[in-house]
Amino acid sequence: MGFWSRLFGKKKKVREQVQEDWENIVYDRDDVNFQDEEQRSRYITNCLEQMAEASKEINLLTGEYGLVTSYLTDMEEIEALPEEEREGLNKIARQLLAQEQECERYRGKENRMSDNDFYQIRKQEDEVQEGIGKLKECEDYGALVRQDLKRLDRERSAYEYRRAELETMLNNFRGMSVIFITAFTVCMVLLVILQFALEMDTRMGYLLAVGAVVVAVAILFLKYTDGERELGRVERAINKLILLQNKVKIRYVNNRNLQEYLRIKYDAESAAALEKLWNQYLQEREERKEFAEAEAQTEYFQKLMVSRMKNYRVNSPERWISHPEALLDPREMVEVRHGLILRRQTLRKQLEYNNGVADTARKEIMDIVEKYPAYAGEILAMMDKYDVE
Repeated sequence: MGFWSRLFGKKKKVREQVQEDWENIVYDRDDVNFQDEEQRSRYITNCLEQMAEASKEINLLTGEYGLVTSYLTDMEEIEALPEEEREGLNKIARQLLAQEQECERYRGKENRMSDNDFYQIRKQEDEVQEGIGKLKECEDYGALVRQDLKRLDRERSAYEYRRAELETMLNNFRGMSVIFITAFTVCMVLLVILQFALEMDTRMGYLLAVGAVVVAVAILFLKYTDGERELGRVERAINKLILLQNKVKIRYVNNRNLQEYLRIKYDAESAAALEKLWNQYLQEREERKEFAEAEAQTEYFQKLMVSRMKNYRVNSPERWISHPEALLDPREMVEVRHGLILRRQTLRKQLEYNNGVADTARKEIMDIVEKYPAYAGEILAMMDKYDVE
């Protein structure tokens, strides 16, 4: 494009700076030159990495989702038992519950933690330490990701501000060029009048006018060209920041959802709170060793319940030894079901989000393939390399 065309040509309006939601994935290929192999490869690779990361999360979430679903299926099987079978199971549950209550009388006022907290931790005893580690890791990683997002937001804001400055400066240069041309035109008209109407020697005036406008236009051309180059660099930097923000946003959302799920699963607001409960549990467990006989009876009925449940189509009978009250009280059963449904909903939300990320990235790639068929083979080969469809 020529200098005057760039000078007077229509420019894009200054984009408004928008504070984007960290959950949204933004695709902006306005400034991507798909004829350039490096830019094309970088953009497609970014989309493929999003699909790969989303697929990894989906694989991890699917197993846990199946486990929670199996617990709900077990609950349906138990509720569908014939009356005689259910009464026999309830009898074992009542005996088990009675032994647990006997243990509670032994403990008396010496408990350092509530029964609810104790049994909640005991239900998940094999998982709590791992849960503490996961929660700590999530909290630490979440803090780092938030710092990265804030830093990227600040960097992008700075570049957006600089872009607005450059576009204003270029607009000013165009205005200055209009002034120079107008002044030159007026000067030439005056010189013509002086030469032909008053018969004055205006050769020096012509030389000065032409020299002045040439110098002014040359300086303006150099400054305008430098401004356009810098504007191009700024827009490329903004595009790179958008691509990087997309990657960090996925990590941010997945990490936040994992934290939410772990808090629900372990009924703790933080790793520190869960660790405190765990330490209290360890102390409480040592104190309860003196009640071994009562606990032995409890264990006996627990085994009896598991043995009875193995006769039915219950996939995880061991889980129900911690919920005898749920077998006896429909309200407790509702509470257990509510907790499982809440966990499954949280997992489903994570699965839907990651499926959405993968689907959006896939559609973006296929749209590029459709718009740039010359590179379809190359892009599809990259998809095969990442093992995505």
